[in-house]
Amino acid sequence: MSMQLIVRGTPQEYECRTNAWQGLGQHLTKRGLTNILILHGKDSWAAAKPYFPALDDFTLHFEYYGGECTDAKSEAFAEFIKKHQIDGIVAVGGGKVTDLGKATANKVNVPILILPTLAATCAACTPLSVIYNEDGSMDRYDIFPRANALVLIEPEVLLHSPIDLMIAGIGDTLAKWYEAEPLIGQLSYQPLEIQVTEFAAKKARDILLADSYEALEAMKKKEINEAFLNILETNILLAGMVGGFGDDYGRTSGAHTIHDAMTILPESHDHLHGNKVAYCILVQLVIENKIDEIQRLLPFYQQLNLPTSLKALNMTLSEEDYQLVAERAARPQENIHFLRETITPKIVTDAMKQLEMITA
Repeated sequence: MSMQLIVRGTPQEYECRTNAWQGLGQHLTKRGLTNILILHGKDSWAAAKPYFPALDDFTLHFEYYGGECTDAKSEAFAEFIKKHQIDGIVAVGGGKVTDLGKATANKVNVPILILPTLAATCAACTPLSVIYNEDGSMDRYDIFPRANALVLIEPEVLLHSPIDLMIAGIGDTLAKWYEAEPLIGQLSYQPLEIQVTEFAAKKARDILLADSYEALEAMKKKEINEAFLNILETNILLAGMVGGFGDDYGRTSGAHTIHDAMTILPESHDHLHGNKVAYCILVQLVIENKIDEIQRLLPFYQQLNLPTSLKALNMTLSEEDYQLVAERAARPQENIHFLRETITPKIVTDAMKQLEMITA
């Protein structure tokens, strides 16, 4: 197995502290930015607005991002930036807002500053965007040569974010270990970058298994505690480091490939990304014949109400659906082939069906 290894470790600057957002103006000033696009969501903006700083010394353009991260959206905002001579983007919101901001920033060569309102993905810390087709299916990942300029995390905003999105982030981040470990385990020599990746992925898994329940209790009580801070930084920073240092060895293999294949089924769009990834971790473990590890994870999944089966996702697949997903997942260019096992559509279909029996 031979893949490239380019380190894109962390954002240029990162802060996680109470009132971190209030320093945004200073960060803009020291970068010489004066004419700013504020790209935001709808519900996320309503939650973020009370914490957003007054930026009276700057020209601001507040724009709703449009609900998806597509080529058409990034092209439209690129033209908007050129028209208004904007010199920086501040993305305020979740993963799709952030991904659209990064894709747009890299088209027009302006810095991207990110104020996440969710800890559902590591999008704030990674220099890549997931690009979707107009029908909502996933198209591709675009990886950029420049780090995100700044990430400011305000824990109070995330404390009041929807708990189900935090749980989805936990599911998505848990995949970092289970997808990276099979790739790293095939290497006869591990350069230091890969050792950092392995440490970050394993540390992420261990923190999630140890602190998730207490962190979610903190969200219910609206009280910041150490476990909550551990989980939000694991989902955002530590998860981003896995792919940042490991490149192709630390991004995706089985679980995300199966997830991406499932996006061709319209009914899958009703479920959060991280929940589907959590389910797909278990499918990958069936492919790897790691049934004991599935049994180890099931109590954790049940405690957090993460889906353990298609039935738990309220999805009933026809034989044609299974075949469509399996053929998409097993395409020659997909990362699932980084696993040790030989992957065919039948292997994927059989694993999905076997998981239903294991978790029945």
